[in-house]
Amino acid sequence: MKLYDLLFGKPLRSSEEAGEKLGPVGGLSVFGLDALSSAAYGPEAALTLLIPLAAAGIAYIVPIMASIIILLVIVYFSYRQTILAYPTGGGSYTVARKNLGDFPGLLAAAALMIDYVLTAAVGISAGVGALVSAAPSLLPHTLLICLVILLLITIVNLRGVRETGAVFIVPTYLFVGTMLVTLMLGLGKTLAAGGERFA
Repeated sequence: MKLYDLLFGKPLRSSEEAGEKLGPVGGLSVFGLDALSSAAYGPEAALTLLIPLAAAGIAYIVPIMASIIILLVIVYFSYRQTILAYPTGGGSYTVARKNLGDFPGLLAAAALMIDYVLTAAVGISAGVGALVSAAPSLLPHTLLICLVILLLITIVNLRGVRETGAVFIVPTYLFVGTMLVTLMLGLGKTLAAGGERFA
């Protein structure tokens, strides 16, 4: 087997395209990563910016989080409408080109590509930042770790949608499960303390 085929998988025939479709479980791990990664590092980034304002900055965190939740709800309903209107598949480029013309379609495609690059860059740097804060001895290797993770993600994505979904299922649902456990523990401790502060 050639190294190219080993890394990126064998080329698929057009007749094999149907096998690349994802179900809801795998689809969430591929298409939901943008929102999930934002939930992972977004609140920390907001708090970091508000730290210079001291106690006054804390008052802004609730409106910021409410705005993010409203935005996610808008995106959710927008996706639902797009799926209903384009059941065979319709990304930003397709929707904009068919409804607004070629230039808006290309503009939407360019914006989406920039979004993908920034999502990968910010997600990887935030994740490696968390890793380095837990293991300070890795600090001198921060850039190398980021580049290795980026290379692995690139290879996984080049292998195809189905295999990407299979690889990302475990970390995606592990993250979602960890978030739910954290929320339940926090809520449980708050109720047990009668709403008082706890250590």
